[in-house]
Amino acid sequence: MKTRKTEIDKVTGGLEAYRTHIRRKQMTLLVSSLLVVLFILISVNAGAANLNPLKVFQTLIGISDEKAAIVIWRIRMPRVVAAVVAGAGLSVAGCVMQNNLRNPLASPSTLGIASAATFGANLAIIVFGAGAAMSTMGDAVSINNPYIVTISAFACSMSATLVILGLAKLRSFSPEAIILAGVAISSIFGAGTTLIQYFAPDVKIAAAVFWTFGDLGRVSWDEVKILSAVVIAAIIYFSFKRWDYNALANGEETAKSLGVNTNRIRFWGLLVSSLITAVSVSFLGMIGFIGLIGPQIMIRIVGADYRFLIPSSALLGAILLLVADTAARTIISPIVLPVGAITSLLGGPMFLYMLLKGSREKI
Repeated sequence: MKTRKTEIDKVTGGLEAYRTHIRRKQMTLLVSSLLVVLFILISVNAGAANLNPLKVFQTLIGISDEKAAIVIWRIRMPRVVAAVVAGAGLSVAGCVMQNNLRNPLASPSTLGIASAATFGANLAIIVFGAGAAMSTMGDAVSINNPYIVTISAFACSMSATLVILGLAKLRSFSPEAIILAGVAISSIFGAGTTLIQYFAPDVKIAAAVFWTFGDLGRVSWDEVKILSAVVIAAIIYFSFKRWDYNALANGEETAKSLGVNTNRIRFWGLLVSSLITAVSVSFLGMIGFIGLIGPQIMIRIVGADYRFLIPSSALLGAILLLVADTAARTIISPIVLPVGAITSLLGGPMFLYMLLKGSREKI
């Protein structure tokens, strides 16, 4: 009788510990959501225009003057929403790539997928005439046909994805070798981008180079709608596959024993991640390392449970890109720095830290 009571106490204690563990993860999601809202308000309020928080609040609820409404709704809000959506999408894409390839260094940047999308977008802008340089600094690049740019970027990013998938199937290719292959792929597409720009007219070179910097200020509400539709649909798909990703995180054989079609899960995961990357790059330019930083920070906070890792990675990615864009607009205001440079400054040290940590673990 005493033994039975002890077993019941152990089960009860285990259930209570599990509930506490889940509550901590839920609290992380809640805090992250509140931080997203906070940084949205900060980002909307930041800028060269002389607007105070009260003026911003009045504009958001529709009781302000026309000048403030133009600044908030036509200039600031599209880039803020784009930062939230693109940051969330790129972070989730990196999260899924790291799971599918079982490599913590995998991301759209490190695997060369972002470089491939950049090459495709440059091809569309320069060769297919989808972009042009404008005379005003506020609208230095105009994308005449965003659909051509997106399709071209997606096609090139998929070619890089298929190469990575092929290498992942080779047993001789370790996770480290796949990252090195990503560096090689990035170099190849980078060289292709350089060659296209070398033979392009000056005006188109200016458009392509400025576009490559990474800038959230060029998006319109139409492009934000397209980007939002792709990212929201992708996150919903990833959320439905969260249990498959949990199984895959425990190893290929374990996932197969649980009935998971690993090849199909991996193919569609990388396909959808590439679509997010292609659309983000085609509209916003090169924004690196969000897909590396977000998942790696959150996996240390909520663990490798993809029920919580996917939404928490999305929230942190939104926060990171919001902070980077706000910093880019305010550091030397009214000059706006390329947001891609800011994210690379954040992601580069993180990448080196992870490489150093990995090498220490092997010693």
